[in-house]
Amino acid sequence: MTNTAAPTVAPPAPKSLVARFVGIVTAPRETFEAVVAHPKWLGMLLLTTAIITAGAVLPMTTEAGRQATLDRQVRQMESFGMTVNDEMYAQMQKNSGITPYTTAASLLVLYPIIALVSAGILFAVFNAAMGGTASFKRVYAVVVHNLVISAVAQMFTGPLNYFRQSMASATNLAVMLPMLEEGSFLARLAGMIDLFLIWSVIVL
Repeated sequence: MTNTAAPTVAPPAPKSLVARFVGIVTAPRETFEAVVAHPKWLGMLLLTTAIITAGAVLPMTTEAGRQATLDRQVRQMESFGMTVNDEMYAQMQKNSGITPYTTAASLLVLYPIIALVSAGILFAVFNAAMGGTASFKRVYAVVVHNLVISAVAQMFTGPLNYFRQSMASATNLAVMLPMLEEGSFLARLAGMIDLFLIWSVIVL
């Protein structure tokens, strides 16, 4: 009797940390297949979190960068209805010297938590709601490797903002559409859409 069983497909070979980092940018599907087959995540989490933190903090090491960060904090507080008086502003300005350190500490804690929450949501949606069979470890490994896009973004925008001495986004859609009237609804909407974020969502 002829054996009609389908041939067994060998799982993808494991990739090194550097190969996975580069592969997420150049060949995401192939790289994610290897990640799912060998769901290592700790090294990539440490690497991407370190790069993201360094890129975010680098512009804050300049006086102009710290001032831009302070002004952004004031705008955010005022957008929530808070009034920043002269005394509060002076205190915030006094503490701006430690902003790079507090920002670095918060990002080092925040990004692993973001990855964990995102993996939990995806695990619930695709497994519980849609009948998927992936383990949480595999889903978490995929989410962690998707942080490579955020790391690449910071490798680009961190040095750029350092030399620009600015914290304003240089990669949002509004930058690519200078014909939009400043302050208009379309300009504000485009300013909220980051090109690296779109890339990250597509890759994930």
